[in-house]
Amino acid sequence: MKTKEEIVGNWLVRYTGCQLEEFGELILLTNFNNYVDLFCEQMGVNAADYSHNMRCATARGITIINFGMGSPNAALIMDLLSAIQPKAVLFLGKCGGISEKTHLGDYILPLAGIRGEGTSNDYFPPEVPALPAFMLQRAVSTSLRDRSLDYWTGTIYTTNRRVWEHDAAFKEQLRLTRAMGIDMETATLFICGFANHIPTGALLLVSDNPMTPEGVKSDVSDRKVTSAFASTHVSIGIAALDLLKGDRRTVRHLKYDW
Repeated sequence: MKTKEEIVGNWLVRYTGCQLEEFGELILLTNFNNYVDLFCEQMGVNAADYSHNMRCATARGITIINFGMGSPNAALIMDLLSAIQPKAVLFLGKCGGISEKTHLGDYILPLAGIRGEGTSNDYFPPEVPALPAFMLQRAVSTSLRDRSLDYWTGTIYTTNRRVWEHDAAFKEQLRLTRAMGIDMETATLFICGFANHIPTGALLLVSDNPMTPEGVKSDVSDRKVTSAFASTHVSIGIAALDLLKGDRRTVRHLKYDW
């Protein structure tokens, strides 16, 4: 295999176990196996098996994929998805709240990602902003409002560093960015979506408030957040992508048509 097209077409099948023609034109991305299970339950399809690294399932033209955790995996899945050129990709992730305004279970609709992870530098210079597809984020906003749910907008700081909650200097750096939340994927997904001409958006669930010792995520607190909010999170994502089917919405921004 010499070309990118040959490689990503082969590898998308290898990582997911799904043939290219089996993927929907709309993609939900997640880091969590239970989100894949919730998708299968809500869409009335058999649960995805565990035979491949990236569990996936397809129903009603939407495919959900658990691509794993971290910005390298985020870059990988966006490169692989270029094999099918989906109409839209929506990330359903969790994030830590940086702002004192955010509470557990709040939703953040990112307007931009801060590229603190380094992975995206292999795609564009650091000064290129990590932005979502506006029309996709608008569809997510509509889905939230249809359920009378509020949400925050703002920037998300994306880092490669997993254990930082003890580091006072790093926390001060985060406060200076004025970001709403922190995660390990969003900015990378936006940049790599842009690089691959794939409209990409995100809806993040605040799962912890790691700026204070008592707010750091634990096994117990994560189970509580998942139990209370994960099912709704998935249903919002499905509804947002449903709005994009047919000619009801367009998500391709003019900047993608170079």
